[in-house]
Amino acid sequence: MSTSVIISFAIYLLMMLGIGFYFYRKTNDLSDYVLGGRSLPPAVAALSAGASDLSGWALMGLPGAIFAEGYAQAWIAVWTLVGVYLNWTLIAERLRVFTEKAGNALTVPDYLEARFDDKQRLLRTVSSIVMLVFFTFYVSAGLVGGATLFESLFELDYSVALWVGGAIIVAYTFLGGFSAASWTDLIQGLMMAASLLIVAVMTLVALMNGETGAAADVAVPDLPGWTEGMTFLGMVSLAGWAIGYCGQPHVIVRFMAVRRREDVKISRRIAMTWSAITMASAVAVGAVGYYWYGGAMADGERVFILLANTMLNPWVAGFVLAGVLAAIMSTIDSQLLVCSSAISEDIYRGLIRPDASQKELVWLSRISVAAVALLAAVMGMDRDSSILDLVSYAWGGFGAAFGPVILLSLFWRGMSRNGAFAGLIVGAATVAIWKPLTGGPAGIFDIFEVVPGFVLSFLAVVIVSKLTDSSRAARKFDGLMTDYNQPANVKS
Repeated sequence: MSTSVIISFAIYLLMMLGIGFYFYRKTNDLSDYVLGGRSLPPAVAALSAGASDLSGWALMGLPGAIFAEGYAQAWIAVWTLVGVYLNWTLIAERLRVFTEKAGNALTVPDYLEARFDDKQRLLRTVSSIVMLVFFTFYVSAGLVGGATLFESLFELDYSVALWVGGAIIVAYTFLGGFSAASWTDLIQGLMMAASLLIVAVMTLVALMNGETGAAADVAVPDLPGWTEGMTFLGMVSLAGWAIGYCGQPHVIVRFMAVRRREDVKISRRIAMTWSAITMASAVAVGAVGYYWYGGAMADGERVFILLANTMLNPWVAGFVLAGVLAAIMSTIDSQLLVCSSAISEDIYRGLIRPDASQKELVWLSRISVAAVALLAAVMGMDRDSSILDLVSYAWGGFGAAFGPVILLSLFWRGMSRNGAFAGLIVGAATVAIWKPLTGGPAGIFDIFEVVPGFVLSFLAVVIVSKLTDSSRAARKFDGLMTDYNQPANVKS
């Protein structure tokens, strides 16, 4: 690896740590640390939500899937865009208003407890546990991606790369909390989109000029098309990437932090534009990489890294490859913060020590960031871990457990606390049980586990709510809707 690549890469990392130190000085209480004081401008909210979602799987996992299996995997990108639009349209504005008016809820478990007036704190406990379990898998996926990058760039042993990458990612999140994560996400989101687009275009131009990285005498078969090998159940399975969106805590927490509800529409336009460019470029990288390397590569998830090294000036390559780390960091920082808030706000202050001081809670959150990252790094020690597999499992767990619960809590006054509890349990359990199953009648068990999990969770919420008393939750919903329906200039 050239010195220029290392230097430009190091400059980027120092910039991110600088942002962390800056916001460390501005973090005064738990609201600042876990929600940034609800002060995110539209562009920061949009790109932060997007970068928190389209992480290393967009720069490594998706291009690798296209490289290995063909254009049919691009339906992941299509359904992802559908999910982004539905999330910003259905969830964002209502959740922004409801969480503020429901006792200024700082976290998803906090919101569920307030929304259903849960005096027993059952929802807070269960939702916090579900979040910690699945986020550990999600963080582990990010650390695997970071280790792959550091291994490629600096020729480090995989285990060393895993711990070095994890330490860098944790450092600025530990210091600056939500604001540091969100503002670095703005930079990282722009870098992600630019990196993918630049590499895709330059490789395409090189191919059109007759250049290739494959052996000249090797005939490269066409990349399988959009429908090749695709079945109805396969398409239903890929649609799970869309329906799972409304249940991703690290994404929807950005909606809670938007500066004003009026900013949501602006954020949605920015988010859709950025997501479309990023997804299209990721698909293109996988496709042009396939033809550049003649379809011959042991690990397709490295195609973006290898193309960047090949196509770009070393100084530019350093910053472009930092885009990979940017993608990974932008997701892990958000996930670590949600985990830390679940431990400090939802479990420690909510269930153990209600009178804990703000300083105590902030430092517990910081310690929690390091602890969760440590556990995830241990899980990521398996060198053969697939980034996309780890992400899809965590995505399925959140989408099935939280998706129907969040969606119905915002739109259905008849939903009860017990219905919410049933939805969380059924959704999470379905994903855990369904994941290891394969085959079955017509290949039913090969469907992405978020699909059956979401459906069964939705049914559980409706059925149990119909069978239990929802009058108290209905009154709470009516009060929140009164606030929501007030003219914007009347609202605080």
